[in-house]
Amino acid sequence: MSDETSDGTTDEATSRRRSGRPSHRQSRKRRYIAWTAAGAAVLAGAGVAAQNSLATTTAWPSAKVYTGRAFDTCTAPSLSAMKAWNTGFYGAAAVYIGGKNRGCAQPNLTASWVKSVNTLGWKLVPLYVGAQPPCQSGSSPEVITASTATSQGAADGADAVAKAAALGMKPGSALYLDMEAYDITNTACNDAVLTYVRAWHKALGAKQYRSGFYGFSSSSAKAVATATYRTNLPGNLWYAKWDKVNTTTSDWPYASTLYTGHHRAHQYMVNSKESRGGYTITVDRDAWDAPVAIVG
Repeated sequence: MSDETSDGTTDEATSRRRSGRPSHRQSRKRRYIAWTAAGAAVLAGAGVAAQNSLATTTAWPSAKVYTGRAFDTCTAPSLSAMKAWNTGFYGAAAVYIGGKNRGCAQPNLTASWVKSVNTLGWKLVPLYVGAQPPCQSGSSPEVITASTATSQGAADGADAVAKAAALGMKPGSALYLDMEAYDITNTACNDAVLTYVRAWHKALGAKQYRSGFYGFSSSSAKAVATATYRTNLPGNLWYAKWDKVNTTTSDWPYASTLYTGHHRAHQYMVNSKESRGGYTITVDRDAWDAPVAIVG
């Protein structure tokens, strides 16, 4: 059977299995199972407007937008590595700030580290690995249930804000929710996920943090991008589409009117083993044109 999708790109689930990519949040076995099973309009500026509407008494801090190349890797690199990698090729790095399904220990990720890498000029992309879809195969420490999706999303959103604040990431920062692949044709499952996502978004907005969403172009990101009911959905979309094209426009898989005006990011390559200044890190590459954390 072909490993390519109808548009000629390699299916995300198949690519992960073949690459043996280390899990960002799960064991390799659990992620393999989840992706195998998963195989089976916000207008310009509307995402920010929706989030700003949640805070009626105080003006929101301006967003900090970064446009350029970013990388994400499971464990935040050491400060020495970040200094060595500060060559200008990448300008931003994603870090996993929390969530019950976060897979890697983060010995380097402290408020001091955040302040130091920010001083070096790095932009940071905070990722939160919250509850995962009920129809995702395998096991996760936290799974969304239809009856508690709202309360779970609210609690995880509040926790994401607390984790970000503890690291020195201020209101106005964009926090991204990591949602793994799942069968979006399963209506009950998809409804539960979107209920959870909306509650997460509202919890961030209540504290003036912008919400973003990381997912797969053919499943979890698609569920958010193509949802008919668009109220209280994240205003920034980070889609995984591993076509090795550094763009957020030419391969954009959804309606052209969606997430315009600096609200898109694209994970375009995985398992890139790279060395800079004597430090070798295996990273995923991202084309970024969206808000990041506000530090300092």
